[in-house]
Amino acid sequence: QVQLVESGGGLVQAGGSLRLSCAASGRTFSYDAMGWFRQAPGKERELVAGLNWNGGTTYYVDSVKGRFTISRDNAKNTVYLQMNNLRPEDTAIYYCAASSMMNIVTRPSAYKYWGQGTQVTVSS
Repeated sequence: QVQLVESGGGLVQAGGSLRLSCAASGRTFSYDAMGWFRQAPGKERELVAGLNWNGGTTYYVDSVKGRFTISRDNAKNTVYLQMNNLRPEDTAIYYCAASSMMNIVTRPSAYKYWGQGTQVTVSS
């Protein structure tokens, strides 16, 4: 059974940091693009950060550029999202997802496997 399990969410004050982890099991994702999405109440799910299969190409939505960093450790089948200088508008449920493609795509429909989500709340 393929599973993606996120961890590391929580409550933090504005300006603080969190590191999200996504541990995959059931199959290797070494040749798949990976992404971190978020969804806030009343908003659509958006790709926050993406990483191609070998980590050589990244994508960040404009609002997190310079603050968030996505990385992967294929040996551990794990993807990370380092979030610094957090803002109240970053508050959302964050989801890890694995695409069936090697290169980054932004549409959620291109991602075949999803984690259960982890809540990130940033207080002002």
